[in-house]
Amino acid sequence: MFVGRCLILGVTLMSASPAFAEHYLVKNHAEYFSAAKKVQAGDVIILANGNWQDFEIVLTGKGTKNKPITLISETPGKVVITGKSNLRIGGDHILVTGLVFLNGYSPTGEVISFRRSKDDQARNSRITEVVIDNFSKPNRYDDDYWVGMYGKNNRFDHNYLAGKTNKGVTLAVRLDSKGSQENGHRIDHNYFGPRPVLGSNGGETLRIGTSQYSMFNSNTVVEDNYFEKCDGEIEIISIKSGANIIRRNVFDTSRGAVTLRHGDGNLVERNIFFGRGKDHTGGIRVINQDQTVRGNYMEGLRGTGFASALTVMNGVPNSPVNRYVQVNKALIEHNSILDSTRVTFGAGKSEERSAPPVNSRFTDNLLSGAGNGSFIEVDDDIAGIAFSNNAVTSGQVHSAASEIGRAEIKLERAANGLLYPVGPAYAALGAPRDLTPLTRDMAGPDWYPKPTSSSEFDGGVIIPVKPGDDTLAIAVASAKSGDRLELAPGKYLTNKTLLIDKPITVSGTAASEGARAAISFGRPSLFEIAEGGSLRLTNLTITGKDAPDNVGNSVIRTVPGPMKRNFLIEMDHVAISSLDVNKAFDVLVIGKGALADEVTIKNSSFANISGMVVNAAAESDDYGQYNAEYVVIEDSEFAKVQNGIAAIYRGGTDESTFGPHFRLSGSALSEVGQGKNNASGASLVLHGVQVTKIENNSFNQSAPLKIAHTVGNPSTVITNNIFDTGAGPEVEELFYKGTERAIITGSKAAAGNKK
Repeated sequence: MFVGRCLILGVTLMSASPAFAEHYLVKNHAEYFSAAKKVQAGDVIILANGNWQDFEIVLTGKGTKNKPITLISETPGKVVITGKSNLRIGGDHILVTGLVFLNGYSPTGEVISFRRSKDDQARNSRITEVVIDNFSKPNRYDDDYWVGMYGKNNRFDHNYLAGKTNKGVTLAVRLDSKGSQENGHRIDHNYFGPRPVLGSNGGETLRIGTSQYSMFNSNTVVEDNYFEKCDGEIEIISIKSGANIIRRNVFDTSRGAVTLRHGDGNLVERNIFFGRGKDHTGGIRVINQDQTVRGNYMEGLRGTGFASALTVMNGVPNSPVNRYVQVNKALIEHNSILDSTRVTFGAGKSEERSAPPVNSRFTDNLLSGAGNGSFIEVDDDIAGIAFSNNAVTSGQVHSAASEIGRAEIKLERAANGLLYPVGPAYAALGAPRDLTPLTRDMAGPDWYPKPTSSSEFDGGVIIPVKPGDDTLAIAVASAKSGDRLELAPGKYLTNKTLLIDKPITVSGTAASEGARAAISFGRPSLFEIAEGGSLRLTNLTITGKDAPDNVGNSVIRTVPGPMKRNFLIEMDHVAISSLDVNKAFDVLVIGKGALADEVTIKNSSFANISGMVVNAAAESDDYGQYNAEYVVIEDSEFAKVQNGIAAIYRGGTDESTFGPHFRLSGSALSEVGQGKNNASGASLVLHGVQVTKIENNSFNQSAPLKIAHTVGNPSTVITNNIFDTGAGPEVEELFYKGTERAIITGSKAAAGNKK
C-alpha cells in the first residue's frame, strides 16, 4: 500500500537540499507564477493553505528522478482550488500532491492535463493525493475531461475523483500524438467515486484511446483502483487502444462494464466485480482480437445484453476502426461468474454485426445464474469458441452452449470474502484463491473522506408547520438538507413558487382524507427544483384552483436552463386535482438539460388535469439524451387527465445508455388522453424507452398507449391489463427490421393495434 504524503515530501526535501534547491511558500497567484518561472530540479513550491479562486496552474521544467520539481500543499486537503481553475503540467519529473478541486469547474477542456501545450507534454511525472470533487461544468452536456493523460511514463495514483455530472470522460488517456503512444502510464490506487447517470453517451469513467487511434498500442496499466457507483453510461472503462493491462481493480455497484471496445492484445485479469443486485451492473465485454480475460471474480451482477457479466460480441465484417471488429483469438479462462443474470455470446447480432467470434477459447470458468430467465444466452453461431472444463451450477443454458457442462458444486466463502468450490474436484475452476479484494480505504488519499450511502431524504429534523397563508413557504426557506416538513391538517395557501435546492420532504400527517393538509398556490408553479434539490411528498392534497390563468402551469417544475445534478421526485398518498384553469397544466415538468434519477408515484390520485402527470420529453432533438432514468407509477388512479399520464422521450441512435425505464402497475385510468389539445392522441407516450413494464392496470374510456422502439434491445412487456374501449397499445419499430419486439399478453381488449 502507498505510504503517503509524508514519504513523498520527505524524499523530495532530502533529495533537494544538497544542491541549492529552493522552497517557495507562495500565498497568492502572483507569487506562484513568479516561483514557477524560476523552478529547477529539486525545487519545491508550497501553496499556502486556503481557497485559491480562479487559479489556472501551469508547471513545467526539467526535473530528474531523484530531484523532481514539486508542487505541494502546505497541509494536505487545506489548499482548495475553486472557481474557474485547472492544472497543466509539462516537462520531465514533475510531482503534484495535496490539492483539492472543489466548487468550480475548468474554463478549458480539462481540469488536470499532463501537458502544458501540444509541444510540451509531461514525461516521468506524477500526480498523487489530489481530489476532484463535483468540479463539473454548469451545463451537463458541455464536454470536458477531468484528467487528460499525455506524454510518457506518467503516474496518476491515490487520487479521489467523484461526482462528475457533465458530459465527458472522467479520466482519458490520449494517444493523439506520437509522443503519447506506447506511453507506459500507470493509473493506480485511485478512488473513482459515484458518477451519476448522465442520460446520454459520454459518461465513461475511464477511457484509454479513441477509435481514431485505436490501431496504436497504449501500454497503459490500470491497477488497484476502486470504482464505486460509476453509473455514467454503459462503459465504465472503455479501452480503445492496444496492449493495456486492467488488473486487481474493484468495481462496486457500478452500472456498465469494462469494455474492450477497440484495439487488440489487451489483458483483463484478477479484477473483482460486486453488483450487489443493482440494475445493469455488468462485467467485461469482449470485442476485437487477441484479448485475454482471466482470473476475474464477478458476483451479484444484474446486467444483460451489452452489460452482461460477460459479453462476447458479434463483429462487423471488414469493420472500420470505429465500429465492431470481429472477436478473434480471445482467451477467457479461470473466471468466476456467480449469482449473475446473464452471460451473452454473439451479442449484438444484426445485419451489420454479422461476424461471430472465431478462434477463441473459453475454459476453466465457474458459472452460476440468478433469476428465472436465460443465464447463458447465445445470439449467433458460437462454433468459433472452443469450450472446455467449465461448470454451470445453476441457471438456464441456451441449447447452443450445451458444451458448458453442469455440475453440482457447493460454494463457500473464503477468508477473502469470495466464493469458491468446496473440495478438490473443482478446486481449479474459476478465479484464483489468492485474490485480495482492494478496500475503499486502500484507494484515494487517506485524508479525504469517501461518500456516505445514506438516503438523500435522511439526516434532517422534523419541522412542524401550521396551516395558513405562506406558512409552508417560510418553512421551506428555513429547511436544511434532509429535513421533513410535517403539515398539520388544514388549508395552506402559497403565494410564491417554492425553490427546492436541497432534498426535503413535505408530509401531511397520516390522517383520514377529510383531515388532510390541503395545499393551494397562486403562482404558475408550486415547487421549482433547483440545483441540489429533491422532493418527497406524502399524505397531501394539492389543488390548482387558485393558480393563475396561464398556459403551461405545473405543480412541480425544474428551473429554467441546465441542471448539473440529478434529482429525485417521490409522491406517496398524494391527491392532486383541479389543474384545469388553462390548457397544458401539468403535475411534473422536467426541463431541457435536467435529469431525474427517479420519479416515483404510488398510492396517489390525479383528477381534472388539462396537461399530463409526468412530462419528461423536453430533450427531443435526437441526441440520445433524455429527462428521466426511472419513472415508476403504481397503485394510483387517474381521471380526466387530458394529455395523458406521461410522455418520455429518448431520441437518437446511440446505444450507450440503459434508460429510460418506465413501469406502470396496479393503476386505474379513466378518460385519460381525451383532451382536444392532446397532440399525441394517447394516454401514454414512450419514445425510445429501453425498459417498459405495464401490468395489471385498467384503461376506461382512455386513449391508446403509444410506444416507439428505437435502437438497442428494448424490453417492453405489457401484460394483464384491461382496455375496455378496445384502444389497446400501439407499438412501432422505427429502425428494427425483425419481428416486433413488444410482449403483449393476458390483456383484455376488443381490438389491439400493433404496427
